[in-house]
Amino acid sequence: MPIISMRNVSKFFGDFQALKNVSLDVALGERVVICGPSGSGKSTLIRCINRLEAHEVGHIVVDGTTLTNKPADLEKIRSNVGMVFQQFNLFPHLSVMDNLCLGPRRVLGLTDQEARARAMKHLERVQIPDQAEKFPRQLSGGQQQRVAIARSLCMEPRILLFDEPTSALDPEMIAEVLDVMTELASSGMTMIVVTHEMGFARRVADRMVFMDKGEIVEFGTPEDVFTAPKSKRFATFIKQILNH
Repeated sequence: MPIISMRNVSKFFGDFQALKNVSLDVALGERVVICGPSGSGKSTLIRCINRLEAHEVGHIVVDGTTLTNKPADLEKIRSNVGMVFQQFNLFPHLSVMDNLCLGPRRVLGLTDQEARARAMKHLERVQIPDQAEKFPRQLSGGQQQRVAIARSLCMEPRILLFDEPTSALDPEMIAEVLDVMTELASSGMTMIVVTHEMGFARRVADRMVFMDKGEIVEFGTPEDVFTAPKSKRFATFIKQILNH
């Protein structure tokens, strides 16, 4: 059984259809990279997986639980699904350590000592344990995004969703975030990553998904889609990205 299963999912914003009958399965431990032009539905798709956006048509099953409006279902799914956003969404008035400890204490019921130990473990994993007592404003963009990744890891999710995690970063900071994501991928974490970082996709993805106008146009292994794209839309998109 896939850990994520989407069947004929549609999403509307008023009269605009952002997702059009999208079906996608993701296996446990699989790394899927989603790419496509702006407005193609990439971010909407992953936001539907943890109900940040509610789909109107179709079915989504995450780790055996069907996504509905029932609070118990939402809580179960969100406890298993972490999300890293384009903007870091850190609490500016809290230290890095307190940003990381808040969820484990309030949601998981960890003691302060347990939460701090877990936070430090994941700060070491993203290679910034020395920043634990600083505030977000004292960190670079790359460091803040690594804090955001560590915050998600502190909830010990089975799935991580990344919504263009490097698009708000200066070029020199992108590599440090991608290095952390590559390490996570090598550890077996189930990941769906919306990104235009094609080098990362070729290194890390088990499967690539190309979206356009709310639809999945093409999917396959990185080798397949880069060397022999089946659709003219994807071939044009790849050429534009690689020549950028």
